[in-house]
Amino acid sequence: MLALNYSKYKFECGTDEAGRGCLAGPVTAAAVILPDDFKNSILNDSKQLTEIKRDALKPVIELESISFGVAHIFPDVIDEINILNASILAMQEAITKLTPQPQFISVDGNKFKPYNDIPHATIIKGDGKFLNIAAASVLAKTYRDAYMNTIHEEFPMYNWKKNKGYPTKEHREAIKKYGVTKYHRQSFRLLPDQLKLDL
Repeated sequence: MLALNYSKYKFECGTDEAGRGCLAGPVTAAAVILPDDFKNSILNDSKQLTEIKRDALKPVIELESISFGVAHIFPDVIDEINILNASILAMQEAITKLTPQPQFISVDGNKFKPYNDIPHATIIKGDGKFLNIAAASVLAKTYRDAYMNTIHEEFPMYNWKKNKGYPTKEHREAIKKYGVTKYHRQSFRLLPDQLKLDL
């Protein structure tokens, strides 16, 4: 069973991101403050859940949380500041949307930058340990997937509806065949070295 929170603060938020390893699309983060009495037997790290379960949990989290926020950081910014900084920025932007602002921030992973002098802890695999981080992981994943499904309509040849921008064989074959789009991250190795593109 996942614990609710990491700290003893009343308003602790969990935060997590989705899409760090993708070749296209934003990195998306969510931040969630859950009430003391929140319980859910299904909620877990979004990667451990099926799409059906994630989609079922999304409205539950939105309805039952004290507050939640979601933020996308798009490829032009990722290319400018790098993916690690973009991931942290996405989490911080998601936190800015919380009302009330948290008294403590629990971060999935091992990297974060201080935000508004609010104490924080980085927790490796935190999305499998604490419900508030798991809730953030589900929102980050579902909001990002919805965005990728939308831009799939514009560029269906990359099949983002299925691969969500991750470096699958099919996605790389499409990049090789059709080139790159405005949604691709130019700073990423979009193709293996032997398949260099003239950008």
